[in-house]
Amino acid sequence: MNSVSNSCMHSWKPIKVQLFGRFRVTAANGDEVVINGKRVRALLAILCLQPGEAIEREHISQLLWPGKFRAQARASLRQTLLELKQQLAEVCDDPFSVGREQVTIRAELVNSDLIDLHKALVSGHYESAGLQLQTIGTQTLLEGLDNGQDLGLDFAEYLDTKRAQCESRLLQSVEKVFTETSARDLDYARSCLREAVQLRGQDSKAHEALIRIAVLPFALQPSDESLQLFANGLFEELITTLAQIPQLRVAGRGSARQFASCISAIDTAAKLKVSNLIEGTVRRQGNTIIVHAALLDGGDGCQSWSGRFEGHSDDLFSLQQTLAVTLTEELGRALKRQIKPPPARRRSTINKEAYSLYLQGRALTVRAIGDGVLAKAIELLEAALAIDPKFAACWTALAEAHVYTAVYTPCLDRLGQSQKMAECAKRAIELDPKQGHARSMLGIHRWTENDPLGALDLAFEAYRLEPNNPDVLLRLGSFLLYIGRTSEALPYIQAAVDQDPVNGRNYAMLSVAHLNLGNIDLAIDAGQRMVDLGLPSMWLGVAISATGNRKRAINEYRQTMKLMNKTMFPPAGAKPLSGPALFAFWEVAARGVCSGKTLHRKLYCAVLDRLHGTLHDPCDTSIVQPAIWMGYSGMVFKTLGTQVTPANMFCMMSLWADLEPIKQVRLHQDFLSFAERIGLVAAWERYGWPDLLSPPQQK
Repeated sequence: MNSVSNSCMHSWKPIKVQLFGRFRVTAANGDEVVINGKRVRALLAILCLQPGEAIEREHISQLLWPGKFRAQARASLRQTLLELKQQLAEVCDDPFSVGREQVTIRAELVNSDLIDLHKALVSGHYESAGLQLQTIGTQTLLEGLDNGQDLGLDFAEYLDTKRAQCESRLLQSVEKVFTETSARDLDYARSCLREAVQLRGQDSKAHEALIRIAVLPFALQPSDESLQLFANGLFEELITTLAQIPQLRVAGRGSARQFASCISAIDTAAKLKVSNLIEGTVRRQGNTIIVHAALLDGGDGCQSWSGRFEGHSDDLFSLQQTLAVTLTEELGRALKRQIKPPPARRRSTINKEAYSLYLQGRALTVRAIGDGVLAKAIELLEAALAIDPKFAACWTALAEAHVYTAVYTPCLDRLGQSQKMAECAKRAIELDPKQGHARSMLGIHRWTENDPLGALDLAFEAYRLEPNNPDVLLRLGSFLLYIGRTSEALPYIQAAVDQDPVNGRNYAMLSVAHLNLGNIDLAIDAGQRMVDLGLPSMWLGVAISATGNRKRAINEYRQTMKLMNKTMFPPAGAKPLSGPALFAFWEVAARGVCSGKTLHRKLYCAVLDRLHGTLHDPCDTSIVQPAIWMGYSGMVFKTLGTQVTPANMFCMMSLWADLEPIKQVRLHQDFLSFAERIGLVAAWERYGWPDLLSPPQQK
């Protein structure tokens, strides 16, 4: 029997798991497959909620056997996995991949109604999505699976979180159908979706179903600048706390920092894509700190609530928690919604001086660009950790400062900075296992070790821990983009952009994702948005070139020269170009990438050959990225195939455009051996092959 099953392994058709309503499993022929045992069913449900994602054994064990010792729980998990495999043996030969520390459901063999719905929304099949939603009706995710809390409070809380996240992402996806300006001929599809949303108890206008808010920096009186650090801390902690509430979408701090209360509330809300704003002032009265906060309607700028809070500057966390709870209650009243108050947050550090240094260092890290900015950030963060070495969030911030140093400065030791980043991220996780962002950055280091599989495992775990953190969302989306899973990557990237819409760096990923999917107009829009926000976007020139408008493409690409030494640095160890040499270089580059002429490409390829032989870093981004755009396969294999760094790894996202001459790299006879050498094949075998690449034939 086993030999027959193994020989036919690749002919199995996917089984279907129903996650909305009553949990049930059906074979490809429609027959129901009975799954016996509440923990066996719960195990399959957990795996199906994260299809294709590696889930830590430790996490599953703690959810399903919280009262057992670690060894007993892991033994119970092994036995339950065996039982599940045996019960599915007649309809699915090997439904999951099992490693020493992780378990992954095989998405190609196990499908679900949740996956079908997600695919329909992402791919633009809105009519199908509406009909699916109507079929689902008012059913919630995994109804009855936690009845009576038979599996314990931990599992019940896990399901509550998953349901809230699923509903929020679902409504966010539906919202885009109603707000997407480029949508055409969708009247029937819109009506289907509107009726479906109504069935689920939400307002018929999908965009009103999500509560999108932004916290603006707190203003100070001119004579009270000594409170700047306190005000910055209140701003940071309020965003972090409110972001934990599933019903809220909080604008990223990077975007919110760029707006002050003196700007029109209506304009600010429009730019941040939010419905409500929280603004306030901080002042001192003797030893008392007084905070005035207000909730504004982003549509008309009117104040719907205001409040006054008092506390001591040494008691920031208590004051922040009180403010967060009150604002949540008032927001719920204003919008007539039931919103759970945010959970109490553990204090990151009890040392005021360490916290002040952390805030200063983190602000410089977010800024990133500028001579000495990141070096100063590292100095401040290290000073904070010298005072409080158990400050987990500060270790995460220091990890980010090191990786930004490798990416945004002419760093002579990028791998050294990556190693330091990894050490800091590991320390943050040791001190606080819920540091999801630290896991995302640790994933960057995995890429430098030719382990994209490990990088994706970390990125998905980070997302599980911090699903509403735009930095975590973007990192997961970018990792999927690097391995060619563009369709899967786009929702995460779009969610990051939606939450942090004035962060220009996010639009690079969005532009490339749309370019890879053939959405040229949307790729151009994202590239232009990046330029409007003051950042160079050579992708804009590449996207315009894909339309055939070569002259305009060359001109747009050439404009990047104006940002040299402002938001871009020359390659590590190289002197900045100036005068005629600068103009000549960018002319050759612009024509080589965008003109479409073989002669211009050959000339720029010769320049890249020279750079490869003379630059301190022969794998520098200034070599790798244009090599991909010009289809210069040999140079791509010599650079990325030699060393992936935090600076050049993002170039891989451009490999997956189905355009000439870019696709010549992917079509090259040595591409698969290159992909195997840098670990891409291992990632594909776990997370699925690229949209534009089929797995090799099984022998």
